[in-house]
Amino acid sequence: MTMKRWIGAASVALMAFAVSPARAADKVVLMLNWYVYGEHAPFYYGKAKGIYAAEGIDLEIQEGRGSAATTQAVAAKTADFGYVDVPTMMRAAIKGAPVIATGVLLQTSPMSAMGFVDKNIRKPEDIKGKTVAITPADSMTQIWPLFLKKTGLKESDFTTVAGDGQTKLNAVINGQADLLLGYVMDQSMKIKDATGKDVYPIKFADYGINMVSSGIIANSDYVKANADLVRRFMSATTKAVEAAEKEPKAAAQSILDANPKGGKIDTLTQGFELTIPLYRTVETKGKRPFQVTDQNMTDSVNLMVEYGGLDAKAKENPKAFYTNDYLPKSGT
Repeated sequence: MTMKRWIGAASVALMAFAVSPARAADKVVLMLNWYVYGEHAPFYYGKAKGIYAAEGIDLEIQEGRGSAATTQAVAAKTADFGYVDVPTMMRAAIKGAPVIATGVLLQTSPMSAMGFVDKNIRKPEDIKGKTVAITPADSMTQIWPLFLKKTGLKESDFTTVAGDGQTKLNAVINGQADLLLGYVMDQSMKIKDATGKDVYPIKFADYGINMVSSGIIANSDYVKANADLVRRFMSATTKAVEAAEKEPKAAAQSILDANPKGGKIDTLTQGFELTIPLYRTVETKGKRPFQVTDQNMTDSVNLMVEYGGLDAKAKENPKAFYTNDYLPKSGT
């Protein structure tokens, strides 16, 4: 080959390299615990701001129909990650579901029994004789028996009606139920959207249920096989939460940009602002999101075993339910 031909061939090769497409982003499906509400703002904000794309992730966010159902989807690998109530995930994991939490975001429980302020239901004793609306398989229904045991209530003390998420809301809105089980930043905002009226939440956390709540979960085998992707996903999600904390209204708006029927900007913002204080405990006050402590998780497992029907063998190894190994280090 002459020098001239060699230079020409090299130039073609370099041009081909220069115009070759970059590696395609990894497609990732995140299934939420429920229909979209303010708590979910960081995921939408992270996607809208390109935070996931910067980590090489093409994120698809899917609404869920309860933490138990989302956990099943992750266990079956029909969703790559789930955002669920972690104690609900524990119930599935102890029975053999191959799932693990890769980050715990809400480290204080947002669960409550709530009714209109004018019904004057302010403490557990006031629930007696009332009608409570629940949704089978959602996270509140999983933990409700624990609340009853902690407060001395019996299921015979009140009437229960069951239905899906919207039916539960309608039951309270239309007066067919006095209370519903809901998150302080979710169902309370939906009721306010529909009626303009405030509700009063009887918070589970105020009655000794000081356990972790929502977090990211994945299939255990998926985590082992995709360690780098899991690490990138948790890095992006951590950054998304931190960015959303600084711009609550913009984060809430990203929900509506993706889903115009996802609510109203004022209550989505308010709901997200009610969520932010749940991200950290006294022990994790100075840490980045998701950095749950071993003690918090151990206490949560112990509470679930003592009051929530979790198999006692869970106490042997609380660390089997979660890992912080895929979270970004400080400042990264």
